[in-house]
Amino acid sequence: MTTNLSVAGTRQGTRRFYVGMAIAVLITVFLGFSRTYFLKGYYGTPELSLLLHIHGLVFTSWVLLFLAQTTLVATGRTDLHRKLGVGGAVLGALLLIVGTTVAILRVKGGRPSPIPGVPPLSFLAVPLFDMVVFAILISAGLAQRHRPETHKRLMTLATIALTSAPIARFAAVRQVGPPAFFGLTDLFIVAMLVYDLATRRRVHPATIWGGLVIVASQPLRLMISGTPAWLAFAGWLTSW
Repeated sequence: MTTNLSVAGTRQGTRRFYVGMAIAVLITVFLGFSRTYFLKGYYGTPELSLLLHIHGLVFTSWVLLFLAQTTLVATGRTDLHRKLGVGGAVLGALLLIVGTTVAILRVKGGRPSPIPGVPPLSFLAVPLFDMVVFAILISAGLAQRHRPETHKRLMTLATIALTSAPIARFAAVRQVGPPAFFGLTDLFIVAMLVYDLATRRRVHPATIWGGLVIVASQPLRLMISGTPAWLAFAGWLTSW
């Protein structure tokens, strides 16, 4: 009986942890984009194009859906969680399309890089790799939807992969550049590692491999962003 209560308590604690992670991501997104999107009327920032409004709506919808899905699991409504999962897959695909399009058109339209001193074509590697990493993790998460422990970790990591964008909008972080916003993004992964160790005494393989996909992509994109091959590829993408 004691063992059963312990297991039940651990499961409930795990569910609360993932709801907490979703809330932390939501707060990060709101704070990061508050000046340019959520509270732009208050701050008086420039108007956004229709495409950027769509991008903001899709991005926000994904984060809200992620919070809803983790909450449904935490409250035992896995039936509704599965039904919403179909819409989640469609929304994830839409996020990839819109996110990639916005990244390319931003450079094509002559917008400066959000990171001081980084040429726009070089910076394009950052958001495009975000989309690649998100695609890898969400595809793996959906493929593992019948293995809840793996599925929830991969879907959480897919969402974490998107947080570099809002984190990079903080003024202090923007001045430091990629080491700062990547490092702060990785704190979400560290939280998952620590929680796995605290509750399972070992790190779940999905946390390890999914986390490695995110972390390994960070120096990789910086390494290739200034190479002639990348600049030629980025120039081709933005010349259409």
